[in-house]
Amino acid sequence: MPHSFLQYEEPLYRPPSEANNLILQITVGCRFNQCSFCSMYKHKQYRLKTLDEIKHDIELARTLNTKTSRIFLADGDAFNLKPDQLLEILKLLQTAFPQLTRVSCYATPSNISAKSHQELTTLKQNKLSLLYVGIETGDNHLLKKITKGATQSGILKSLTLADNVGIKVSATIILGLGGQTYWQQHIQETVKLLNQAPVTYLSTLQLYLDKTSEDEFYQKFKEPFIHQNDESILTELSELIINLSPPKKLIFRSNHASNALALAGNLPKDRERLIGEINFAMNNLSKLTPDYLRSL
Repeated sequence: MPHSFLQYEEPLYRPPSEANNLILQITVGCRFNQCSFCSMYKHKQYRLKTLDEIKHDIELARTLNTKTSRIFLADGDAFNLKPDQLLEILKLLQTAFPQLTRVSCYATPSNISAKSHQELTTLKQNKLSLLYVGIETGDNHLLKKITKGATQSGILKSLTLADNVGIKVSATIILGLGGQTYWQQHIQETVKLLNQAPVTYLSTLQLYLDKTSEDEFYQKFKEPFIHQNDESILTELSELIINLSPPKKLIFRSNHASNALALAGNLPKDRERLIGEINFAMNNLSKLTPDYLRSL
């Protein structure tokens, strides 16, 4: 949906898999907005758009395409809304788009856990069936260093709550987040979490700090941070793939623009093929996506 038609407050971010779907901005910015590695919403003041603003965009989007079947709710913390607020928006969407099959949005572990089983069930029954959750790492030490506002146990609890009502979770982790000092515990604890967490999709990003987030990241890390090079990132990726034994089949992707190597497969079925592709990349580093083509 072209940005010029709807009342977007830029910049606007969405997962790669939502590229061809309608983006409806119901909140601006991110309520938490303290993650030290993330600069996406640093220049926005979090707020819920008014119902009139939301209705305006829904009506305009409906006139442009009544056959819309998938909608992503922006910005970065839309699931922070109270269940009754989300439900009202979901009902408006179902009325406007009779062919609607899926509504999705970003969510944090805390705003999933803040909702009851019944509230989550009701949202799922009204088409909100996919949540994008930035896990980043399963290591409690690193979660504190990046001011994620979450713990491994809290993340596991929230993902299990979503799964229990049939809401799918697309989780992301950040390769390189522990630097050279903590990369092993970063991967080991992330594997420990993912081998318990019932996620449907898993994607990797690589640590990418732009000039607006570098100072905050290094300051909060509170010790020298030595970045991983591409070969070390591939080692992290290999260790992740080798050791993952998820509780259910997992669709894996590394198609985010920050990645040096794009991978796609299902785990555990495609484990050996994925490891083979990583090994090939390790022996052919010149074929990786160049630094200047990587971004958020």
